[in-house]
Amino acid sequence: MTSDEPSISLLIVDDHPVVRDGLRGMFESAPGFRVLGEATDGVEAVDKAAALDPDVILMDLRMPGGGGVDAIAELTRRGARAKVLVLTTYDTDTDTLPAIEAGATGYLLKDAPRDDLFTAVRAAAEGRTVLSPAVASRLVSAVRAPGNEPLSAREREVLALVAKGTSNREIARELFISEATVKTHLTHLYAKLGVKDRAAAVATAYQRGILG
Repeated sequence: MTSDEPSISLLIVDDHPVVRDGLRGMFESAPGFRVLGEATDGVEAVDKAAALDPDVILMDLRMPGGGGVDAIAELTRRGARAKVLVLTTYDTDTDTLPAIEAGATGYLLKDAPRDDLFTAVRAAAEGRTVLSPAVASRLVSAVRAPGNEPLSAREREVLALVAKGTSNREIARELFISEATVKTHLTHLYAKLGVKDRAAAVATAYQRGILG
């Protein structure tokens, strides 16, 4: 980036102060970047994004008080100008796919080398998609073979109860698991069936003979 090019403005979102401090120091010491502010959870991130109007938001996913996926979805709904680059320690399907579907421009793991992170932020600012190799291969597999992965026995149990109109709370009680676990099973089976909600999951399951 030449000196006459405008610097890329950033909002750092992470619940760990050490991570925020590290990222701030890294970007402030490099030419071409400006850190406008920090947020500790998704709710604060949405508010700060509206107030600061950054070019790029570095977004953690799992944060107490408001997760990254919900924040990304809300920013997308509001038509925020900022591009969201997910920066997390998780690369599982349950984290990756919802974040990308919600509107994230890119997805990197926190162990990415410093130069890769700078390159990713520049690419995100230009609206280009950046994915870590592990995440990219997962997404390619999901796109190539939607719905081909078999449901686990527990996922089938959850789906059968969903088909009966059972609420998450009732499913949790019936299967002796937490509501959070029910939601995790639903996220998994949605991804495997290639759907986004309960109704579509049930319809697709009947269509494929998963539910008799």
